[in-house]
Formats: sequence, structure tokens, C-alpha cells
Amino acid sequence: MAHIIVVGNEKGGAGKSTMSMHIATALARMGHKVGVLDLDLRQRTLGRYLENRSRFLENSGLDLPGAHFSDLPEVDPETVQPGENIYDLRLSAAVAALEPQTDFILIDCPGSHTRLSQVAHSLADTLITPLNDSFVDFDLLARIDSDGDRIIGPSVYSEMVWNARQLRAQAGLRPIDWIVMRNRLGAQAMVNKEKMGRALDRLAKRIGFRVVPGFNERVVFRELFPRGLTLLDLKDIGVKQLNLSNIAARQELRDLVRALNLPGVTVDF
Repeated sequence: MAHIIVVGNEKGGAGKSTMSMHIATALARMGHKVGVLDLDLRQRTLGRYLENRSRFLENSGLDLPGAHFSDLPEVDPETVQPGENIYDLRLSAAVAALEPQTDFILIDCPGSHTRLSQVAHSLADTLITPLNDSFVDFDLLARIDSDGDRIIGPSVYSEMVWNARQLRAQAGLRPIDWIVMRNRLGAQAMVNKEKMGRALDRLAKRIGFRVVPGFNERVVFRELFPRGLTLLDLKDIGVKQLNLSNIAARQELRDLVRALNLPGVTVDF
């Protein structure tokens, strides 16, 4: 069966789609077959990212490795039985269609609580939660005191992950490997950055996730989206000399993929 990677939190602007695109492309470049679903049916940022890639490659005559994007199939409402949810059926059908032909299925969730997102979390073998390095975003995981030193209790998103873990346990499935990724890190070692690190380490032990570093804030990510490209594609489109920022960003991506510890993946890019 395909290994399912779910990228989710309930707050927008954390870099979910950029990170999803880079992980999916990295896996494809390493020879793995990757399917992608975008559950943000309104915004479709990851879906548009992949559509931009297809259009750019077609116009430029290039053939670069990449993931296969699928829309959720439509379901005839008249076929939905009492007690069934049409969104559950659409997601199940999409996953079932991708599983026989992929090694990994990456599911990008919207930055809000939806039925689709809730169900997707229960399907996750690996759950990645990107988090901006801010206590505003930390509140997504847990409530803290005014000094940022004492954890009062889990927040709604952590409770949703807990429920997803319970559902998987009841179904006899392997536990979710939950990874919180500190994203858009500042280059300077500020007091807030250190306090965030301590708070995340304490919370990780309490509710059970792993903390890994993500990407620093870089302009290049915003420039790549319109062409559907990633850091790994730059040399293939004629960039002969990567600047220091791009080299550092590629290393961040290597470190991230390595830290995910996905089955059968040896980082070689």
C-alpha cells in the first residue's frame, strides 16, 4: 500500500503548499511514484502549483520528474447511502485510485477545519504540520500562559490529531508519525526563537510529535510558484550557478526529507 503523507494545520500562511510541492518533487526525483491530492477545494494552491508546472514544461519542451496530481472525483448524490458522507466517499475514491500506481500519496489540507481535513488526518502514516516560528502559530497546538513558559492545555488541532490517532488504533493501523516543522525561521537567534524551541520541545514530549527544522524565509520560493518549479529544478532550466541562498535552501530540503524518515527513501539529491 502507498505510504500516505498528510500536510495539515488549521492556520493559513504556514507554507504548507510550498513544502508539499518540494517534498513531492524530491521524492519523484529520487525515483518514487508520487500522487498528490489538494483538499482545499476553493483555493487549490497546491493544485495550481502543479498545473503551473505542467504548463511551463509543455511550453518549454522540458521533461522533468514530478508528482501526479488528481482532483477528487465527483460522486452522484443519489448514490450516497443514509449515514454516508459525500466528501468521505470522494476522498476514499481518490486514494483508492492512486494507491495501486504510487509509492506515496501526499495530501495537502486546507488552513481551516473541514470534514475532508479531519478524515485525511486519520489516513496519515506521516503527518507534517508546518508552523511559523511564532507563538501566534504555537497556539494552534497548545494554550500557554502569558510568559510563554507554561503549557496550559492542548488546542483544538492537537485534539483533532489525537482523535485521528484513536481512530487508527481502533482500526488496527500503525500509529501516525506526527512531525511539527518549524518553518520560515529567522536567521537571527532571537529570544522569541529560543522560547519557541523550548516550548515545542516540552509539548512534543507531552502530546507526542517530532520537531524538525523547515525552510528559512526566502524570496526564491515566491518566484518559483508561477512556473511550478522547485529548488531542485533550477539547474535543469539553465541556472548554471546557484547563489548561496539557493544552496542553503537545497540543504534545508535535504535535511527535511531525511528527517521525515520515510520508508524506502534514501536522500540522494
